[in-house]
Amino acid sequence: MTGDLLPAGVTKISRVVAGRRAQGVESGPDFAATCRLDGGMEKNASPLRWGILSTASIGVKNWKAIRLSGNSIVRAVASRSLESSRRFIAEQQACAPFDAEPEALGSYEALIAHPEVDAVYIPLPTGLRKEWVIRAAEAGKHVLSEKPCAVTTAELDEMLDACRRNRVQFMDGVMFMHNERLEQVRAVLDDPQRIGPVRRIHSAFSFFGAERFKDGNIRFQSDLEPLGCLGDLGWYCVRFGLWVMDWQLPQRVAGRLLKAAENPDGGPGCPLEFSGELFFDDGVSFGFYCSFLANRQQWVTVSGEQGALRIADFVNPSDLCDVAYEVCHERVPKSACGIDLTSETTAGSQEANMFRAFGEQVRGGGVDERWPEMARKTQQVVDACLASALDGNREVTLAPDR
Repeated sequence: MTGDLLPAGVTKISRVVAGRRAQGVESGPDFAATCRLDGGMEKNASPLRWGILSTASIGVKNWKAIRLSGNSIVRAVASRSLESSRRFIAEQQACAPFDAEPEALGSYEALIAHPEVDAVYIPLPTGLRKEWVIRAAEAGKHVLSEKPCAVTTAELDEMLDACRRNRVQFMDGVMFMHNERLEQVRAVLDDPQRIGPVRRIHSAFSFFGAERFKDGNIRFQSDLEPLGCLGDLGWYCVRFGLWVMDWQLPQRVAGRLLKAAENPDGGPGCPLEFSGELFFDDGVSFGFYCSFLANRQQWVTVSGEQGALRIADFVNPSDLCDVAYEVCHERVPKSACGIDLTSETTAGSQEANMFRAFGEQVRGGGVDERWPEMARKTQQVVDACLASALDGNREVTLAPDR
C-alpha cells in the first residue's frame, strides 16, 4: 500500500493529512454540523462516551483533549484502586470539568463491562496492553491505544483481529498525525520545485532521564516496556518516516542497540539508546536516533534533490520554538502559518484533533482500516530494528505488504 493509506476523519487535517483524499472510506457526518471548536457540544448531538483505563499521567492531557474535542465526554475512569480513580477524577474535574462527573471504577473489568462506555483509551504499559485491547474489542468498545501498540507485530495482529471481528475502530495515539502542520508539510514535499524526489530522511527524539526518573519510571522496566526508548520515542521517528514515504515499507532495516537497561532476570534489557537505518526503493534511506540518555530534541529533516525541509519540534509543538517548519533557508514562523502550534492543550491542538477525529469516525458508524494498518506498519519496522540490533546489527529484510 502507498498513498491510499490515509487517515479518515472529519477535521480538515484528517482529510488531507497525507496530501490526497482517499476514496470509498466509511466516514461520519460533517464535523461542522455536529460540534464546535470551543469544546462545547451542539444541541441534540450524541457524544462519544469514553472510558479511561488507568490513571496514568498521560491521561491528564487526554482528559482535557476529550473535553475540548467538542464531540466526546469522559464517562468513566478505572484504576485498580477505587480511591485512585476518585482522586484522578476530582483533580481533572477541577481543571477541565464535564457537566456530568465521570464515574470512578475500582477495576478494569468494570470499565470494560460498563454499558455507557462507547470507546476506551488504554494507556497501560505495553507489556499489559494486549489483554485489555482484546477484552475491550470483544465487549464492543472502540479502542485508542497508547504506543508502542504491542511488544511484537504478532501480538498486535491478535489485537487488530479482535477489533476487526467485532467491527470496532482501532487507533494508536500518535498525536502529531492530527496536527494541521502536516497538511502544509505535505504540500511542500509534493512540490517538485521545492524539495524534489526525496533522498534522505533523518530524525531524532530524545530526553535525558535523571537518576530519579530511572529508578521509578516503567520505561526502564523490561517486563512492562520491553521496547524501551525504541517503542516510546523511536515509534514517532519511524511513523514520520513512513508518512513521508506514503506508507511504503522499507526493503531492509538495520538497528543498533547503543545502551540497554540491566535486566535482573538475565535477559535482554530494554533499549535506553538506539539508532536505526531503513532502506527503501530507489535508494531512499532513513536514519533515526532515540534515547533516554541524551538531552531533549525532537527534530526531523527531509532531504531531496531540490531542497530540504526541517521541523524542530515534530512530535510535540514547543513554545520555545517559533518556527513551524523550515524549507532550505526559508523559515515559516508559527505566527504566520495559521496553525495552533502551542504546547498547551487547546481546542485546535493535535491531541484534541485526535479525539475529535476518532469520535466522528465512530459516531458515523464506520470503521477505517487505515489507522490500524498505519500502526501495524510502524510496529513491523520497530520489530525489525530491534531484531537487527539483537542479532549483531544484521540487516533484516521486511516482507512485502500484506
